Amino acid sequence: MRPRIAITLGDPRGIGPEIVGKVLADPPAGAEYFVVGPDDIIGDLPAERIAIGMSAACDSKRTGQPSGLAAKDAGFLTALQIETAVSLALEGSVDAIVTGPANKRALHLAGYRVPGHTEWLGQLAGGVETAMMLAAGRLRVVLLTTHIALRDVPDAVTRDLIVRKARMTTEALNDWWDIAQPHIAVCALNPHAGEGGLFGAEDDAILAAAAREIGAAGPIPADTVFVRALGGEFDAVLTPSHDVGMTAVKVAGFGKGVNVTLGLPFIRTAPDHGTAFDIAGQGIADPGSLQEAVSLAVRLAGSRRRP
Repeated sequence: MRPRIAITLGDPRGIGPEIVGKVLADPPAGAEYFVVGPDDIIGDLPAERIAIGMSAACDSKRTGQPSGLAAKDAGFLTALQIETAVSLALEGSVDAIVTGPANKRALHLAGYRVPGHTEWLGQLAGGVETAMMLAAGRLRVVLLTTHIALRDVPDAVTRDLIVRKARMTTEALNDWWDIAQPHIAVCALNPHAGEGGLFGAEDDAILAAAAREIGAAGPIPADTVFVRALGGEFDAVLTPSHDVGMTAVKVAGFGKGVNVTLGLPFIRTAPDHGTAFDIAGQGIADPGSLQEAVSLAVRLAGSRRRP
């Protein structure tokens, strides 16, 4: 049976509808596709359609193209797409979901005060703990913290957190990537991994202890660990903060990176970029990252074992 993949358009004002259309014009083979989005946008897309009625989401009346949407209305439409796709996945109607780019401000204006897709998906799936993995080629990076202020990161990166995220990472690598004994590295928090306490005590006191407990390498300074992972030494890198991990992945493969949510009872992937309002509607958006996200969702959905 071919995997069934649900794709949301994301914020209708952004490049989501354009890149979804480009990918579905020549989609990865071996899967069935279902597009979730506003009924006046998805009508011409070459896939099964799951329409979200405009009137169900919008407070204000409007005419014209989706770019004329108010931010609040766009947030409602984005949220309804996500909720619909998750419901389809939880009931077993689809095997994976691929989410188009969303805008956090629009979601907040619509009343969805969530820090990001990753955390919200965990809530919708029944309050499960999730982790954000970014994958670009052979580089896989798992963020220990996501959308929090940098000043809060040292307190948030506890030994227990590292152990939990490492176990989730190992399960995913076992069951989705078929890596029986994955090699995981822990990226240091401080420059030079703290240099024996000269630049911070967290690496020796917390990260090193957690690495020993999970059988991982590290902590290894950020300026070398990703190079070693790209060389094939590690199957995944756990990184303390959002921007360190995101930067490594985007430098390694901008436009080809994929966001994978670990810990969910279903597969979820997404492109590694945002809504790109500045180029929306011009027909020039690069669908490469979404193409990779869809391809990976198809491959993972066809895996024999699931976490």
